[in-house]
Amino acid sequence: MEEKNIIFSGVQPSGELTIGNYLGALKNWVKLQDEYKCYYCIVDEHAITVPQVPKDLRRMSLEVLAKYIASGIDENKSCLFMQSHVPQHVQLMWVLNSITYMGELSRMTQYKDKSQKKAENLNAALFTYPVLMAADILLYNANLVPVGEDQRQHLEIARDLANRFNSKYSDTFVEPKMYTSKEGARIMSLQEPTKKMSKSDENPNAYISMVEEDDVIKSKIKRAVTDSVGKIDYNDEQLAIKNLINIYSAYSGKNVQDIVSMYEGKNYGQFKNDLTEVVIEGIRPIRERYKDLLKNKDHLEQIYKKGAEQARYVANKTLRKVYRKVGFVEYE
Repeated sequence: MEEKNIIFSGVQPSGELTIGNYLGALKNWVKLQDEYKCYYCIVDEHAITVPQVPKDLRRMSLEVLAKYIASGIDENKSCLFMQSHVPQHVQLMWVLNSITYMGELSRMTQYKDKSQKKAENLNAALFTYPVLMAADILLYNANLVPVGEDQRQHLEIARDLANRFNSKYSDTFVEPKMYTSKEGARIMSLQEPTKKMSKSDENPNAYISMVEEDDVIKSKIKRAVTDSVGKIDYNDEQLAIKNLINIYSAYSGKNVQDIVSMYEGKNYGQFKNDLTEVVIEGIRPIRERYKDLLKNKDHLEQIYKKGAEQARYVANKTLRKVYRKVGFVEYE
């Protein structure tokens, strides 16, 4: 039987996951788990590159796991685990640090952006976390990594480090490729449609949580920016309406052009009212499942412990091979 290709991806447990995270990532992850061997991680070690309140980080880590499962990710098909429960991630990172150049890390766009915004907390982890991300991926010999365009640089570093290690020590790592889904919707801010919807946006009206309550959904869609054109059309001159149509399409399954035809001659108010109902119906079953999961912390614990055990087994095989090749004395 032919072995399945391997996929690795993860989400930081910081801030509320939005419908952008769901429609652009999690919804697609569900489809991938039947075709690929999937490792879906809660990357809590990445989260501490910026200050976190410990009790909130623990709570949000469990919430992200519950959102994975509520979205339809099956713990019996995919490996679900906390990054910090698999120490091999950081152990491999240390080895990869030794073949990573300061210059390539300093050129990372996200590092430059974050260092300007958080100059008072310019720590070493913020600088080197692309190496940890590379370790995350390479530990499992992932063939494909479903990430957004904003993470392309990080994936390129993972590829470069895989190639560099293989050249120096002999073939060890698979060079991962970026997985781009044709169905993935890129959801933009409801207040600034030139920016991607973000869970860290300071304006709560800019995003909708993937488990948002009905009345809040209604309020946020009502306040979503539009334009002065007054016509429902799908083009780059009307980015705000284009974004709302994408959300409508992703939740309803209707084709974009069919939606435009449905609202020909109708106003923004009527469109927003209908969009609200579509989003509410799409979110409700996920929110209800999510709340049920959070009532049973023991069940969540069983899932992440089982996932960590599976992940550690695979990660340890890779790490032992790496340790042997770099010259460390074998310890077992």
